[in-house]
Amino acid sequence: MINVALTVNERPVEAPAEPRTSLADFVRDKLDLTGTHLGCEHGVCGACTVLLDGVPARSCITYAVSCDGAEVTTIEGLDEDEITSELRAAFAREHALQCGYCTPGMLVSSRDLVLRLAHADEKLIRIGLSGNLCRCTGYVGIVRAVSSVIDQRRRRGVAPQHDGGRKTLGPAGSGRSQRAPVERSRRAQPMQVPRETAQLLIPDFTPGNHLEQHFEVAHPPERVFAALGDIAAVADCLPGVTLLAPPTPERVEGAIRVKIGPVAATFHGAARVERNSAEMSGRIVGIGTDERSRSSTKGEVRYHLVPLEGGKTRVDLSLGYSLTGILAQIGRPALVRDLASRLTADFASNLDRLLSGVPLSRESAAPADLNGLSLLWGVVRTALARWFAHPPKEDGGAR
Repeated sequence: MINVALTVNERPVEAPAEPRTSLADFVRDKLDLTGTHLGCEHGVCGACTVLLDGVPARSCITYAVSCDGAEVTTIEGLDEDEITSELRAAFAREHALQCGYCTPGMLVSSRDLVLRLAHADEKLIRIGLSGNLCRCTGYVGIVRAVSSVIDQRRRRGVAPQHDGGRKTLGPAGSGRSQRAPVERSRRAQPMQVPRETAQLLIPDFTPGNHLEQHFEVAHPPERVFAALGDIAAVADCLPGVTLLAPPTPERVEGAIRVKIGPVAATFHGAARVERNSAEMSGRIVGIGTDERSRSSTKGEVRYHLVPLEGGKTRVDLSLGYSLTGILAQIGRPALVRDLASRLTADFASNLDRLLSGVPLSRESAAPADLNGLSLLWGVVRTALARWFAHPPKEDGGAR
């Protein structure tokens, strides 16, 4: 794995990637910027087009590691862009999209044409868009939309930029990084220790899967909230978790071992911690990688404490996650849901022991385990619950 440092949509980003990872997979899987679509994955259809240092580029055939130090703009980064806003309105007005799959790449390429072309020449527009394929529209509406934006801008006196905002020539990433050669050489080495994750930014993301959990403890919310602020104590309560560095109130580095049947994985990563004492709530956003399976995960845990009668507390949890790599093929929602239920139950038990002053057993360091029989029983239990909740109706027809 190699750490890749980019400026993506005007934000600095650094994350590990394999040398074979494409820029498209990097922005989609590492940064959750899924507006960049993958079509042919051969650089033909143009659905994956992004701006690389201001120049349209096929991200599916561009290696992420070759872009180290470059500026990347995806379709999400053009939300406030003036030209793109005009193009979106023109696309809607001229019926220039149907299924919309090609549209992000089409907009990026069209923006480049609006920047460069001196006037609305249909032939030049069609040539300029020949690398962006659409199976729905027949291109007539697209050409009309691009032509109208060019014509309107020139009428307003907006002059074309014949270089289209291009900064440099050469292959992606050639000489653009501001880092010193020695530092680039050091960073190009495969990661040997998980400490590298401490330098990673932990951006917000949109989870692909959501789970809701809750548990109760026989202690008041104030004590529970204080305990949840002790990162080291919380780590002791979670099965399979190990801290890799002294935590701070805002950040923690660690590893978690999980076992799903015969498959075991150890995710090394870091997390950002946020707390709101006024609302008795908090949020933890983390990223992690398992070197053995080359899998990556992003997770978000939101908790809220609800006071109950008798000095008890209910802890409401909202769990969100995204999983990529080999483990994503076996990490089905039912499996993860069962694993999350087990982790929550163990954490609740350990937290109650901690608040009661009872020493934790060393069993909490064992990896969280999930086996096939427990999953089967979970499926049967869910099916029975649904059956009893909604029993089949008797056939009221003639016999």
